[in-house]
Formats: sequence, structure tokens, C-alpha cells
Amino acid sequence: MRVLIVGCGYVGLPLGTALARSGHAVFGLRRSRLAEAALAAAGIEPLHADITQPATLARLPGDFDWVVNCTASGGGSPEDYRKTYFDGSRNLLSWLAKSPPKKFLYTSSTGVYAQNDGSVVTEECAAEPETDTAKVLVATENLLLAAAGAPQSGSPPQGFPAVILRVAGIYGPGRGHWFKQLRRGAARIEGDGARWLNMIHRDDVVGAIIAALRVAPPGEIFNAVDSEPVRQRIFFEWLAAELHRPLPPAVPEDQSVRLRRAVTNKRVSNAKLRTVLKYKFQFPDFRAGYTAEIARLNREGAVES
Repeated sequence: MRVLIVGCGYVGLPLGTALARSGHAVFGLRRSRLAEAALAAAGIEPLHADITQPATLARLPGDFDWVVNCTASGGGSPEDYRKTYFDGSRNLLSWLAKSPPKKFLYTSSTGVYAQNDGSVVTEECAAEPETDTAKVLVATENLLLAAAGAPQSGSPPQGFPAVILRVAGIYGPGRGHWFKQLRRGAARIEGDGARWLNMIHRDDVVGAIIAALRVAPPGEIFNAVDSEPVRQRIFFEWLAAELHRPLPPAVPEDQSVRLRRAVTNKRVSNAKLRTVLKYKFQFPDFRAGYTAEIARLNREGAVES
């Protein structure tokens, strides 16, 4: 397969590496040339364009079998999100129209779910976020689903072969907000620590993308999250014990921060990912994933006991 990875960075680079090792011809698209050597070393052919600038896409080679859009916004404002995700996806759709791929995968976010009652959330649940940035993600999803076409009388969607992966909080090498906070002594437990956290290891994001490229039906949405949502206090109790650090102090919940950061309290289900795509997790829960990360950092001498 000829594979184009748009946004060949934290997720895209290991994804391209895995696909190249499997014998695929992989092209990695980035805005700059800073990572060109890393891409080439991984067997990925570097390409340079900006999906927010349609003219730059016209210069690229075409005829890709699989296209993955896992690009990240350059900023955190609604305008940044709209430019990168919505406008960028619309530009990709237009560019690929003459030679559509066999599969197009877009990495969205479980942040589109605004449920705050601790309930189990599946792909069938409403995606009605309160923040403007998450609303842009929903608009982008709707753009792609419209391009895929709605099923008619139980038949599969027709048109552009888009698949959406709603990804939970990613952790892994060099990444993991709560992990970094705890190691710096800056972590805090919010209120009683009962809020549910949803996460996924970077390597399982890669694995889920590959599984979706291979077998996901067009027009479908899948949650990419591990198999064990965890309450914040329980997570910190386990992690603090593993790192031989004190448990973070509890602080009152700040409602203004909760609203600004779209902090939610939900348990996102990965049942569809496991049953439809038959995906088997490398790290099915946070304990498995962070045990591996702690071991890696110990080997590098980066974790103090």
C-alpha cells in the first residue's frame, strides 16, 4: 500500500515506522523540514506541505491507498483548531477528490463527549461538547461523515472512505500530563479524586489506527481508549507508590478551570474497537502502560527512587 501520514509527529512517526517495516510505501507530510532525517531513517519518505494552504497540496504526489490525518493544531484557540482541523480536512478532501484513497482515517478526540455524570460513553452517545475547540472537532467529523455518505436501508456508506478515531488522553515516551506533574511534585487531586480519567498508550493509538485502516468500514466512528477508565485518586495512589513519591495533596475543584479545560467525568468504552476491529491492546490499562514507561525511564536513569 502507498500510505500518506499527514502530521508525521508523535503518533505519525511510529505509525509510519510500523507500516514501513510491514512493507508499505510510507510518505510523511509535515509543515517543516525539521524532522526530515528522522523520517528518512524510519523508512518514511518526507513530504512538505501545509494542509491549511491548498496550493501546497497540489505539488504533492498522489494515488495513495491509505491516508491518515493525525496532524496537531499549532495553537489552542478555536481559530487555530478551525484552521488546522476543519479547513485542513476540507482541503484534503478537495485535493484527494480526483484520486480518492481506499481508506482515510482522521484522529479526533474523546473530548467531543461532554458527559459529566460518570456514565459509560459509547460511540452511540451524543457528542455535544461545550467548548468551542471541541465543537470544531465535531464539525470536522461531520464534514468527513457527510463525505462518506449516510447508510441507505442498511447498506454500507458510499463515497469518500472516511473513518474517525476518537482518541483519549495519550501517554507514552515523553508524554503524560499527570505522570509529569507527579514527578515534578506539582500534581494535585481534584476534590475527592472521584473523577474518571480515560487514557491510551501511544503505541496502542498506532495499533488502533493500523487495525482501522485494514478492516474498519467507511463512515464509522471508533473510540480509541484503553480498557480501564480509572478514578483520579486511584490512579495517583498507584502511580505514587510505583514512583515512591508521596500522594499529591487534594485541592478544591475549580469550576472555572473545569469549564475552561472542558474537564469531564465519564467512562469511555472501547468495546466497538475490540469487537469490530478485533484489536488487542498492548497496554490494556494504565498499570501496564505506565509500568512499561517507568521501566524505560529507569533504564535511561531518568526516574529517581
